[in-house]
Order: sequence, then structure tokens, then C-alpha cells
Amino acid sequence: MNSFFGLTVGLKGLTASQAALNTINHNISNAGTTGYSRQVVAQKASRALAAANGAGMVGTGVDITTIVQIRNVFLDRRYWQENAQYGEWQVKSSSLSELQSLLSSSSTDGLDDALSSFVSALEDLAGDPSDDSARSSVKAEAEAFCTYLNNMASTLEDLRSEANSAVKTKVDEINSLAGRISALNQQIYKAELTGGTANDLRDQRTVLVDQLSEIASIEVSETAVGTLADGQEDLRFSIKINGVSLVNHFSVKKLECSAISDGSASDGLYEVRWAETGNEVTFTGGEIKGDLDMAGGDGQDGAFKGIPYYLGQLNTFAQTLAKAFNEGVYADGETYGSGHAGGVGLDDGTGIRFFSYDGLSSEELMAGGTDLASIYGKITAANISLSAEVENDPGQIAASSVSGETENSANLTELIAMFSDSGVFANGSPEEFINAIYTTIGVETSLAGRISTLHENIAAQIDTNRTAVAGVSLDEETSNLIKYQLAYNAAAKVMSVMDEVLDVTINSLFAD
Repeated sequence: MNSFFGLTVGLKGLTASQAALNTINHNISNAGTTGYSRQVVAQKASRALAAANGAGMVGTGVDITTIVQIRNVFLDRRYWQENAQYGEWQVKSSSLSELQSLLSSSSTDGLDDALSSFVSALEDLAGDPSDDSARSSVKAEAEAFCTYLNNMASTLEDLRSEANSAVKTKVDEINSLAGRISALNQQIYKAELTGGTANDLRDQRTVLVDQLSEIASIEVSETAVGTLADGQEDLRFSIKINGVSLVNHFSVKKLECSAISDGSASDGLYEVRWAETGNEVTFTGGEIKGDLDMAGGDGQDGAFKGIPYYLGQLNTFAQTLAKAFNEGVYADGETYGSGHAGGVGLDDGTGIRFFSYDGLSSEELMAGGTDLASIYGKITAANISLSAEVENDPGQIAASSVSGETENSANLTELIAMFSDSGVFANGSPEEFINAIYTTIGVETSLAGRISTLHENIAAQIDTNRTAVAGVSLDEETSNLIKYQLAYNAAAKVMSVMDEVLDVTINSLFAD
């Protein structure tokens, strides 16, 4: 054991304390950095040496093994799971709330109000069937009713288009994040080949994974596939979507959007595929799942009730009401009255349909199919209108049940009674059908809001726990700063003392 052994031990202590102080300084500087994880210097006692007389072992100081990143991988994975669920239901809650505000009966200009105004105008005309102003009023209210349905359908289509566009945006974001994560994987791998730990790069990657987990439900893993030349584990980082690799260490599989064009109600909507194979991607959570469900959820076979479901309800309302009013045929296919077509107008004309689509005449309407189902199946909330005859001449409104009686309102009275008949629709009267839509959207919106809040709270709690583990505490770092400052000073004092000892020893050997 040479005479400078004590200096070497002191130097090791000085170096270890300096590294700890630098790490603490790094922690304090990044206390407000998003995603930063606290780091600590891992130390161990150096390998001891046998004493010269064999009486025991002499310590050789301290070695720095690595600088450790303080993270809890389990909490990270739990957060990513909950974040995906929150992302999905937050989108659904927000979209359904907007949809509810459009359909809600709480406003003074809802669908029920438009229908009520139309019925009131019919009742006024029934009191004086020959009154031209009353007939003009019925025409005006009917036009307003059809326009309301047209505008509502157009608005829902716009919302659907927005949700569909959001899918494309989310796919682009996923591809971008996957590419950035792959690039960080390469940097981390190269930096750690020599046995170090690229802690700051890993933090940057975790922030990107956090962002990705809100967009899509992902499975994240980092596994050892072997051992490097220096004995370190050869780690590979991967991210999967529903079991298929999005990021596999350095490689990335791209997603792409493809517009559906199979002639179904989904025409124009995007489906997400793997660009390499063309296989459809199935998302189990995340914002993109919320947008896909809002844009394509028709409520069939337990599917989510998205915009297509409510658009379908409005279409059903328009078709069923038009058929019942025009023909006296209800949702069950049975005939319960003569309908408007069986009545007589002021010119004694009959066979006139009140409702049509795209302004077609009664003849054009009835020529559009082989039976009532195919004829009225062409009417939607988007295209329902008055027939050309009623639009051009309110005198064509068939109030009378027989010709030659301009003051007869028997047919009109029968039509008015239809609006309170619970058999018109499969689930009630026209008003009850509208209320069922209101109730459904209200329940679904409330449910989505509760689920969104639940997952938001859970994700926030997990993130709080993550921060408690990985976050920087300025109080703790200040305490550590003092501790390692004292250790540094002590190590420096050791070296100073050893220097004096050596100085006296060496100088005494060469004294005169």
C-alpha cells in the first residue's frame, strides 16, 4: 500500500460528493420541467484491500456506480391505461354535450316547438277551412317545421364531418409521436451502450408516451433481448396498439386513413389501417376511439350511440310522420285513416300528398318506389319538404272529407288527432317520439360525463402518485445539498490533512 493511498481515498470521496452536488443542481434546475424525473447518484464502497499484516481489510473509499432515475414503471403503465379511457370519454362527453344543446327541448325553438306550432296552425284552419290566411299560416308553419329538420340534419352532418376529420388529425399525431419516440429510442440506445443511463432522454420519451396514451390505448414494454459486450442488458422499447407494434425499438409502422366507399351509411367516413398491411386498426380507447364512435356509432347491436344514431332517429321521425300524415299509415304498417291524400282541397282535388322531399310533386313522390316503404324510405330529415302542390297553392291543403264542402274540416280534424295518437310511432305519438330522443341524449350525455370525470380523477390521482415518487422536492434537494456539501468539505479536509502528513514525512526524510 503506497504512501499516497490516503490521498486516493480522499479524492474518491471528493469526486463522489461533487457528482452528487452536480446531480442535485440538475434536479433543482429542472424542478419545473414537464415530465422530469428526480435523479440520484448511486454509490457503493470500493473493493477493500487486505491489510499489510493480514489483520483485516482496509477500505479504499467510494465508487459511483450510476446516476439513477427515480420512476415507478407500474404507475406509468396505470397512468397510460387511465389516460386512454379519459381521452375517449372526454371526447364523447364534449361531443354529446354539444349534440344535446342542439336537440334539447329546453330551448324555445326545439323540434317539439316547431311541431307544436304546426299543429296549432292546423287547429286554427280546422275552425275555418276556407280562410286563406289560415291556410297560408299552415303552409308557413309546415315550411318552418321542414326547415328545422333540414337544418338539424345539416348540423348533425357537420358535426359528423368534424369528428371524422378529427380521426385524420389523430392518426397524423400518432404517426408523428411514434416517429419521435423511435428517434429517442435510437439516441437512448446509443447513449447507454457504454453502460450509462440516458435519464433526460428517457424523460422526454415518457412525455411523448403520455401524449400518445391520451390519443390511443397503447401497450408499452421495455424488455431485455440479450446482453451487450459490457455485460449490460440489451433493452428494446416497444409500443403496441391492440397487440400490433406501432414502435418496435428503432422501427415504426405507420397508420393511414382510408375513406369508406361501400355504399353503406358509413360512406365517406374514415377507417384507420396499418399502411404496411392494409389491415384495419381496432382502437380500445383514446381520443381517436371517441371520435370514431361519434362519427360512426349507429347504436345497432349494442354499438355506441353516436351522431349517426341521432341522425337516424330524425330520419325515422321524418319518414314515419310524412307517411302517417299523407297516407294514414302508421309505423306498424296498418292504415288508420285516409290521410291527407284521402281528403279534398278547395278545388275539390284529392290524392294530394302534403309532405314530400326536395319539393317533388305528389305524382313524382309516389313514382319513386314500388310500395310505401320504398317511397317514404327516400324521405330524410335533410330533404323533407312540402309537396309542390301545397307549396304552390295552400288551397290544396285537404281539410274536407268530401268534395263540394269548403267548410268541411273532418279530414283535417282526423289529421290533427293523429298527433296525439300513441300508435303513430313504434314507441308513441310524434311528441313522445321526440321526447324519447331528448331522454336518450340526456342519459347518454350524463353517463359520458360521469365516466369521463371518473377516469380523469383516477388518472389525476395516479399522476399525483407519480409526481410524489419522481418529482423534485426543493426541500429534500436543499437538505441533500447541505449533506453533500458537508461531505465534500470533509473529503477536502481529509486530503488537506493527508497532504500535511505527506509533507512532513517527505521533508523529514530529506532533512539535513
